Amino acid sequence: MEAAQLEGKHQIAEGPSQSAEYQALLRAGPHLRLLRQAHAHLVVTGCHRSRALLTRLIILACTAGSITYTRRLFSSVVDPDSFLFNSLIKASSKFGFPLDAIIFYRHMLLAGIPPSTYTFTSVIKACADLSASRAGIAIHTHVFVNGHGIDSFVQSALVTFYAKSSNLGIARSVFDKMPDRTIVAWNSMISGYEQNGLPKEALELFHEMRAKNMNPDSATLASVLAACSQLGLLNLGIWVHDYIISNNIEVNVILGTSLINMFSRCGEVKRARQVFDNMPKRNVIVWTAMISGYGTHGYGRQAMELFDQMKAKGPPPNTVTFVTVLSACAHSGLVHDGQRAFTSMKQDYGLFPGVEHHVCMVDMLGRAGLLNQAHHFIKQLHGKDLVPAIWTAMLGACKMHKNLDLAVEVAEHLLYAEPDNPGHYVLLSNVFASAGRMDRVELVRNMMIQRGLKKQVGYSIIDLNNKSYLFSMGDKSHPETNEVYQYLDELILRCKEAGYLPDSELAMHEVEEEEREYALRYHSEKLAVAFGLMKTSDGVTLRIVKNLRICEDCHSAIKFISNVTSREIIIRDKLRFHHFKDGSCSCLDYW
Repeated sequence: MEAAQLEGKHQIAEGPSQSAEYQALLRAGPHLRLLRQAHAHLVVTGCHRSRALLTRLIILACTAGSITYTRRLFSSVVDPDSFLFNSLIKASSKFGFPLDAIIFYRHMLLAGIPPSTYTFTSVIKACADLSASRAGIAIHTHVFVNGHGIDSFVQSALVTFYAKSSNLGIARSVFDKMPDRTIVAWNSMISGYEQNGLPKEALELFHEMRAKNMNPDSATLASVLAACSQLGLLNLGIWVHDYIISNNIEVNVILGTSLINMFSRCGEVKRARQVFDNMPKRNVIVWTAMISGYGTHGYGRQAMELFDQMKAKGPPPNTVTFVTVLSACAHSGLVHDGQRAFTSMKQDYGLFPGVEHHVCMVDMLGRAGLLNQAHHFIKQLHGKDLVPAIWTAMLGACKMHKNLDLAVEVAEHLLYAEPDNPGHYVLLSNVFASAGRMDRVELVRNMMIQRGLKKQVGYSIIDLNNKSYLFSMGDKSHPETNEVYQYLDELILRCKEAGYLPDSELAMHEVEEEEREYALRYHSEKLAVAFGLMKTSDGVTLRIVKNLRICEDCHSAIKFISNVTSREIIIRDKLRFHHFKDGSCSCLDYW
């Protein structure tokens, strides 16, 4: 409203004599060549002295993406007024020049022109986009000095700024003090929690928002879906999907991608595909999300079929697309398809493979047992590309195929690169344990002790009846611990009768005082599975999320459990999904 009023005053002051030139500028629009022609015409006719016309020209130049031309035009203005400054700050912030927005704001202060709420909302957004903490905090002070601390739009901008800057405490403080919270403020606070690894807090605030009868928009729902993805909350994700349908909310690219990711990460890849197929518009991000969904579930063939469709009738794939394709091939044993995709990156699309693509190639060759090819591939890489992730993939392949000699060589590179990463020592000790070299396991363990390194604690979460239950290895904090342990013991006995053999060698390096089989039996994922089976009816699918990779013994045991109980069990570990059904896993042991 303020901007429109100011512009109206400018037009009235200039009078109708410049209307033709003004219309010419409007026709030129944000096209740089046409703007330069219009500028030349203004100079020739003497109309370049018109403040209204020059302001319009400057804003259109910024909209056209030429900040250099915008600065040059601005420097020609004598005594710029508040309307010009506000328009420039807004345009710079809106069209991708946040640093210039802050610079124009400083010029405004130096010119002695007091900023308005219109100024603050734009310049604070610029600070948020740049994560410019010091500048944003200073401008927050200016807000109070100039008496705009209670303006809801300024407060919303401040919430966004502090949330994007990871200052969630201050963001929440500003948010809580708002007398009238806009949807922008709610969205900023919710997404701020989600983007900073606090999905539970994001959902708590969303429920509070709903309790206050504030209707969510597509941005709110996208953040909620992202939180559901992280926590594996399928029921809430389904509610969001139903809400979108019942309220006729357009499934745009952002919302559609969020739905695809949510369903995929909650184990419902078929529903993800339904969303994908029903989307009116699909860009490269949408296609990539769906291919990734197939890949993480071990459906490599479906991922490749969709990739072929994308190449035939979709947008050109980007480097992220190729990462998802190569990863899908690696976890499905599709070596030939992966090699073909890797070659086509540069050959067909002019894309140069990066570190992530190299990691996928090593992982793919290594998982398929082509250790010599994988090792040769690594040797062909330049030094700057030999990041620890590549050696980690190679070491994992050595463990899988029990190649002790090569594992030791690879581990030397890895431990040299990251000597304080406990995960590397654990992986190396796994290799030694699977090869029966318990003396080396003890050596690696002592190295970890000397460096003060500890293995990350594993935990598993199962969501039942809209309530989450967390289990860790040997956990006895649950009120039904005795019943869970007894039920699990009975399950393991049934599995043993069906042919399950605990991998006691694996347990030997994971624990110190505990019994080997005891340690294996009461891993967090087994406890979560036992609890889920106790609390649900026959035929109900269990969905469990684990923070680490599932271990070999649990992977084997749960295959047997799925068979003896006739249940489908879906576990999402750190890297991918495992669909256990009828004694087999969707990953085909390529996890």
